[in-house]
Amino acid sequence: MILVNTNEIPGKEIVEVMGLVRGSTIQSKHIGKDLMAGFKTIVGGEIRQYTEMFEEARQIAIDRMVEEAQNRGANAIVNIRFATSAIMQGAAELLAYGTAVKVK
Repeated sequence: MILVNTNEIPGKEIVEVMGLVRGSTIQSKHIGKDLMAGFKTIVGGEIRQYTEMFEEARQIAIDRMVEEAQNRGANAIVNIRFATSAIMQGAAELLAYGTAVKVK
């Protein structure tokens, strides 16, 4: 599966558009890591617990998006984008979406 955030894939021709595909997940950290992240906001710097959480969430969302594209017979996804939204304190949704296509 070819994944790009552009409208075209250099050297490939889009022969069929399969439509919008997406994958999402809602992630949270357990209370202990959430408390540690809260302390980090006092002193500043990267909150690694949340960085790790979003890395994991991105991969899950991408995997789900790819699975949907494969089920439609696509071999590439173009114009991939990511969106996030807070669901509640300490939990966020990560959405990956793009256009499933067949290329040759």
